[in-house]
Amino acid sequence: MSEEVAEGAPQTARYATGAMFGVSAVTVWATWLVVTRLGVTTTLSVYDLTMLRFGTAGLLLFPIVLRKGLALERLGALRLFILVCSAGAPYVLVAASGLKLAPVAHAGALLPGSMPLFVALLSFLLTRERFGASRLIGYALIAIGGAAIAGPTALSFGDTQMGHILLLIGAFVWAGYAIVLRASGLDSLHAAALVSTGSLILYGPVYLAFHGLHGMDAPLRDIVIQTLFQGVMVSIVALFLFGKGIELLGASAGAAFSALVPPMAALIAIPLLGETPSLIEQIALLCVSLGVYLASGGRAPSLRIGRRG
Repeated sequence: MSEEVAEGAPQTARYATGAMFGVSAVTVWATWLVVTRLGVTTTLSVYDLTMLRFGTAGLLLFPIVLRKGLALERLGALRLFILVCSAGAPYVLVAASGLKLAPVAHAGALLPGSMPLFVALLSFLLTRERFGASRLIGYALIAIGGAAIAGPTALSFGDTQMGHILLLIGAFVWAGYAIVLRASGLDSLHAAALVSTGSLILYGPVYLAFHGLHGMDAPLRDIVIQTLFQGVMVSIVALFLFGKGIELLGASAGAAFSALVPPMAALIAIPLLGETPSLIEQIALLCVSLGVYLASGGRAPSLRIGRRG
């Protein structure tokens, strides 16, 4: 008995450590939704926030690009451009614009929540990838949850509905990043460095041309908070934490933690933004979270009836 406990202890400790990294990463991502909405609805524009994110991350990660190169032998020029655009400045501009118009609970379900759905769709169309029953159920739950978030007003056209459209476009754009990254075999930090540095090179001159060096008129405190959170916490720290989680738990188990992003973002938004999800929205968040869990490789519980001897 003692030997079994001794053998199980390292595995338990490994899972606990991996889970800690995974939960920490999704906490940063969930907080990003809240902090971004807070920024773009108060003192900063979508354009300012995007510049702060990639201005900081691009400079910090530029040494990695110098050391590892542009990976053109793996990507080619076109796929490098897709990689930079689909997770870089264009993605953040679209996603942050959606967050300006739609509540965080909606954003959690429609942005990170629907990303696996679009990745699966592109994988099927481009590579004819097949999916097991558990993942198909997960994709169906994501779609049902997203439809419930849109609600009966989906056919009308207002600010919230426009926010929904932008969030879904953002999720679709990011799916291109996932497809290219998976096909290239690049490590996540190298890919992040290419995205951040490429976005700084492409977007920085455009921002400066329209806004100049003094384009931001937000309070210094807001600029510092957004710079640290967008450029360091989201672009570097969360990436490291998530990578460690996958290293300890495996790709499917590690990725399953992303199912926590929608409900966690909604919970964080209650005290910080005063946004309380309705009962329908809570049920939709549960559907999306369970769907993301199954779609990312999480195991569905199996009910077994044992024999009585």
